[in-house]
Amino acid sequence: MQMARSKVIGAVAALVLFAGTASAGTFPDYGYQPPSDYKGPIFQLSQSYPQTLPQGPVPAFFKLLPSPLSNNFEQWRPYVEAAKKYCLEGNVESDWYVQKNPVRHWYHVPWQHYGPMGREGIHGLTKEAQIQTKQLAPTQIATGQTLAIGIYNDIGGYTIGQVWKDSQNPDPSVTSKPNSFHNGTVVCKPLFADIDLKQVPFLVNPVLWPAYITDSFNSANRSIKQVALIQMDFAVRDTRIPNTGWIFGTFQYNGAVTGKPGWDNLVPVGVMWGNDPENTGDSYTNKQPTVTKINPDILQSAINTKPELPPTHLGWNGRLDGPVDNPVSACMSCHMTAESPQLSPMNPTFQAPAKVPPVGSKEWMRWFQNEEAGTPFDPGAKSTDFSLQLNEGIANFYTWKCTQDGVFVEGGNVCQHGNIKLKLMKSVSPPPQVYKIERDQVLEQLH
Repeated sequence: MQMARSKVIGAVAALVLFAGTASAGTFPDYGYQPPSDYKGPIFQLSQSYPQTLPQGPVPAFFKLLPSPLSNNFEQWRPYVEAAKKYCLEGNVESDWYVQKNPVRHWYHVPWQHYGPMGREGIHGLTKEAQIQTKQLAPTQIATGQTLAIGIYNDIGGYTIGQVWKDSQNPDPSVTSKPNSFHNGTVVCKPLFADIDLKQVPFLVNPVLWPAYITDSFNSANRSIKQVALIQMDFAVRDTRIPNTGWIFGTFQYNGAVTGKPGWDNLVPVGVMWGNDPENTGDSYTNKQPTVTKINPDILQSAINTKPELPPTHLGWNGRLDGPVDNPVSACMSCHMTAESPQLSPMNPTFQAPAKVPPVGSKEWMRWFQNEEAGTPFDPGAKSTDFSLQLNEGIANFYTWKCTQDGVFVEGGNVCQHGNIKLKLMKSVSPPPQVYKIERDQVLEQLH
């Protein structure tokens, strides 16, 4: 009976995970091919990574960094607006098919195609998270899902290429040291929402993309749907920044800004350069926002206070976060856990209830320390230097490498990854856990 079940699961896995996988280079472009009646553009992975570290000046907006750093957002605004222009320039015109960008080169991280969360074939979007009821607005009573795509400039693309220099043996030791992502690396990530737009006032006049996505967050069935731009994140490697060496920023869409659809409607939420490890309070956490609660005691995030920013939940106790992010996390907190293998979850609440530490306790605050770039979150792991895309891609690769023979007997299929044995059913890494849950849901639907 167990062997029969294993063969069924293997067949479903092959159907779900590999149908439509396409590649124009070393790494597959996407995992889910649109139906044959789709006649539009198809996503291609930008994977011609620079073979040598690009030389030349850092991006021009670096000169706008406030000095000294402060939580006054108006001092940051010129920097943030220039960073947005850097991310959008040439990409909007090419509809984010970044190989066509005439201004500068951008690159994708490999192995985001794999698994039920993997890249779809129109814009290369991956599934990010479920949108909870009233997370976006008091009128939002339906749940939804978030899709995203991240890109790295040429300086960051060089590091990605070094990690994946041997396509069969990704090397996270490249990023587990200081200055692994070199000064001047810029990461940009637009995020899109599959949600009833009528329930979210700030999504008026939306920017819409077609995408081949699941019917809902928990579904395995896919169709082409229109998704709405809701957020854009950016990250900048800057060696002038104390404690972390990174700056994170995010924007929220507000279609009322210009009164017409467009990327100009992205309003800055703020920036952060540290996790405020001394701040242990919880009075500003705001899971279902009616207003934006700005905590004046948060010193390493600068938040936009103007009414152009729609009410948003921010992160834990007022740290920086975007509207579709976890309201008890923060941009840097989440990305700081990026490591290979990922031995800890991205947030203290992503554990069994009995293991979730008291809010603000020493154990809780482990997720809100300031770690230097290239420092692993856990002993025994290697840092992927604040890049969740890198750690997820490496985890996806090894999951595939462990399971490609189609044997899914619990404990019977083990793959060696450094000193860590990755077991399919008991992996420490989130992607395989999600894979198991969604695969089992598929089996239930088949029965």
